[in-house]
Amino acid sequence: MFAILTNHPLFGIGLTLLVFALAQSAYLKSRRNPLLTPVAVAIVAIIAALKLSDIPFAAYQNGGRYILFLLGPSVVALAVPLYRRRQEIYAKRGPIMAGVAAGALVSIVSASGLTWLLGGSRDVVLSMAPKSVTTPIAIALVEKIGGIPELTAAIVVLTGCLGAICGPEFCRLIGITSSSATGLAVGTAAHGIGTARMLEVDPLAGAVAGLAIGLNGLMTASLLPVLFILFG
Repeated sequence: MFAILTNHPLFGIGLTLLVFALAQSAYLKSRRNPLLTPVAVAIVAIIAALKLSDIPFAAYQNGGRYILFLLGPSVVALAVPLYRRRQEIYAKRGPIMAGVAAGALVSIVSASGLTWLLGGSRDVVLSMAPKSVTTPIAIALVEKIGGIPELTAAIVVLTGCLGAICGPEFCRLIGITSSSATGLAVGTAAHGIGTARMLEVDPLAGAVAGLAIGLNGLMTASLLPVLFILFG
């Protein structure tokens, strides 16, 4: 009976919604403590629940895949804050393009280079390269160049969570006070999860971060094959 219930799609959907609602409540009660970022807390809680209950991930995924489907529409919805702040963003188009291009290149080189220096295999090095782009783009790129899609997916989510937790605070620590610059940095480095945090911090920062997701995906998709040919 238990196996039948856990294999039903409503189990994965219900567990995700319940855990996220509890994580969101804890986040708000803590006065938005970044260490309790709802997405990060929900991920850890769901993994712990599945492991402690000995429920296979495949059973959870029967419903979880429907939640995953909403990732596409949610990214498209970022066009709304972007449209509302389009004039301010267009006025800074030069620095934004330069910043995302630099961020994309540094992200690829630093992640792959550090993995290589630590003795990682070729597959692992390639899997690390697109860590800062949104999951669908990262997986598609890794499948083309010969990495490990499952590892890439995990690294992308971890990168997003760390960026959401640490990104805005790190920017303040090093003296960045511009909301658009902070949004650009976090959106480029931490894709959708970081952008969700920036939308809470400041509307302009969230809009710029949303733009950075798309631009970084485009630039990484252009740079990675070139670097793969040069150094592959």
